[in-house]
Amino acid sequence: MEAARPLDALNRARNKRVLLELKNGTTYVGLLKAFDIHINIVLEEAEEIKDGETKRKLGVLFVRGDTITIISPQ
Repeated sequence: MEAARPLDALNRARNKRVLLELKNGTTYVGLLKAFDIHINIVLEEAEEIKDGETKRKLGVLFVRGDTITIISPQ
């Protein structure tokens, strides 16, 4: 079996909920709508999570790929 590439994993997660953790410790959850080769990401229905609870609802959110440390399908 061929090893999956990181962009393949993101393609499988498209239109599904993902968790993003940023270098500054901020956590977002939302539907992965789009991404590019720099792992810049667009989430819809995005929420900022703090201490396991929704801190604020943000709607559509664009996150620069160089600020992301973790992308986890939910």
